[in-house]
Amino acid sequence: MIQRIIISVIGGHDISKKECALAQKVGALVAQAGAVLMCGGLQGVMREASKGARRKGGLTIGLLPGKEKSDANPYIDIALPTSIGFARNAIVACSADIIIALPGSHGTNSEICYGLVFNRPVIDLGNWNLPGMIKAHNIKETQKIIKDLIKKIRENRLKYDA
Repeated sequence: MIQRIIISVIGGHDISKKECALAQKVGALVAQAGAVLMCGGLQGVMREASKGARRKGGLTIGLLPGKEKSDANPYIDIALPTSIGFARNAIVACSADIIIALPGSHGTNSEICYGLVFNRPVIDLGNWNLPGMIKAHNIKETQKIIKDLIKKIRENRLKYDA
């Protein structure tokens, strides 16, 4: 059995209408790629990306900061309370095969840094411009990067499974 690819979508809690639309498009891309969308499970980018994925039939996982599943946004299929607050950012990064970073603040920045420390490919769709990130200038470019990364990840998994 081939493991499903997990893509963490990270970004801000308070977002503009433009960022809302971007997050929904990114969520849709994740679902269309056949990957599972993982996020922090709450509002903002997390909610909108989950909404986009669900609209395309995708599966969503929310790693929640508190201890209540009911804290999850309505587009989360699997709510996983962690009761560890912002420390969950390390799990959001470590559990992902790919990370897509949208505009955000300090929490998003910490997830990016964890992703880079854990050697995960981190796609920059939020003008972070940090060393080690993969820059995407638009949705179409993001889609191609996702496709290429998934192919590479699957090839590597097959090598190790053989």
